Amino acid sequence: MQKLTKAEEEIMQRIWDLGPSTVSDLLKTMDAPHPPHSSVSSIVRILEKKGFVGHKAYGKTYEYHPIVEKKDYGRNSLLEVVQQYFDGSASNLVSHLLEDRKLSEQDLSELLKKWDALDKTPQKPT
Repeated sequence: MQKLTKAEEEIMQRIWDLGPSTVSDLLKTMDAPHPPHSSVSSIVRILEKKGFVGHKAYGKTYEYHPIVEKKDYGRNSLLEVVQQYFDGSASNLVSHLLEDRKLSEQDLSELLKKWDALDKTPQKPT
């Protein structure tokens, strides 16, 4: 999966939040001063070329919709962070979160419950 620039990610976040939307819809969600319509339109077209959004045409108006799910992009981004900054180790990431007090006792307890539930789920054949 391709990585998005900061501007592309900002627009993509808005498309994920709004669902199908026009460039005008996206502009309405932005703080003033709004970027030019043409700039947002260019970014959306780049997202389409990268395979993140598709569109439906209604005359001259295009309505864009997400193709890549937010969860999938987030998972891919997190895996990249783990590889680049934590030596590919999820354990190193969790240790970092614990040391910085970003992961509460309750968070850790919930993770352990999810782990236990996964452990009891039959594995799919590979």
